[in-house]
Amino acid sequence: MAVEKPQWRELFREVVTSGLCTGCAACVIACPHPVLDYEADQGIYKPFHLELDGGPDDCTHGQKGCTMCTRACPRFRNWESEIDLQRFARERTDDEVWGVGDVLLARASDESLVDNGQDGGFVSALLIYALEHDIIDAALVSGLEGDGSTWRATPVVVRTKEDILATAKSRYTYCANLLAYNEAVEGGAERIGLVGMGCMASAPGAMQARKAGKVARRLSLTIGLLCSKTFDDSIFEELFEAKYNIKRADITKMNIKGVFQLWTKDGGYYEVPLKEAHAYTREGCTHCPDFAAEHADLSTGGIGAFGDWTLVIVRTDLGRELLSAMKSEGLIETRPGDDDPGAVALLHKLARVSRKRWPESAAPGPGRLPVTSG
Repeated sequence: MAVEKPQWRELFREVVTSGLCTGCAACVIACPHPVLDYEADQGIYKPFHLELDGGPDDCTHGQKGCTMCTRACPRFRNWESEIDLQRFARERTDDEVWGVGDVLLARASDESLVDNGQDGGFVSALLIYALEHDIIDAALVSGLEGDGSTWRATPVVVRTKEDILATAKSRYTYCANLLAYNEAVEGGAERIGLVGMGCMASAPGAMQARKAGKVARRLSLTIGLLCSKTFDDSIFEELFEAKYNIKRADITKMNIKGVFQLWTKDGGYYEVPLKEAHAYTREGCTHCPDFAAEHADLSTGGIGAFGDWTLVIVRTDLGRELLSAMKSEGLIETRPGDDDPGAVALLHKLARVSRKRWPESAAPGPGRLPVTSG
């Protein structure tokens, strides 16, 4: 019996058009042929196949045996178990609702990083350390296009401390940071860090578990961001401006702490109820089961009582080594996660809520065994 070699045809049917696609763009950067592209306008955020080669739902390279797109996809078939085994040498238990790892709180010792960052400056400190200590050559992050006044997120390659500081803080519209991969490689990077939500944070593990070649080897450090959802870019005009008269060009910072928090250039501060933002939820988030970026080396987020501390989940040996080295050099401060029991409880709650999003029709799914027949 011939061995199945799933390709774009299967990915298109089972993920891209089924509602499971998160829009991470892993398939696009892994494709060794110029046949996949990405649509980020009009709230689509999905890969597509060029008409010139097999049409939108098939691929002539796939017909000849190319399987790179399905090897890269972190939502294709038994993705969670495959990545768990590759990352942790075991599958998570039912009790590990936010995945494998240990929870603590951390913040940058450099107050300028705290002030410039989102919650504690930990991710900035981590990226700066990794670059300056020759652990990575570059990192893929999100930035803002132009002078930042449009608040449109765009994939960016960072190579210096100045680059990192310029791209700090969160954006709550989606950005497929992996799309900056080719620029990083063209600039000579062979060890590449990735900062991204759970949908992106699982991509390196998927590629490594399925042996997706050079791309899998180059993505050598993954920093995950806790994420319940992201929003379509239309939220700026249709909600913030139309109802609250807050223009996107006037916004200096945004955060989510039970409400949508917005700061403006004139010193103003506004709170928008999250229930008003739900209508702008990006389609790719509706079935995503991963709040806690479960396959990152370290997962990070600003939840809990301490606004200037980052909740960190240390998941891999690399993550533990980096945290220990930074602490020993006095670059970060840490404290036990139990210092903020509310944050740990919220982590558990939001992770459990997200896992329930995975549809029963998609099997095997997170936390469930594959459906068998016969």
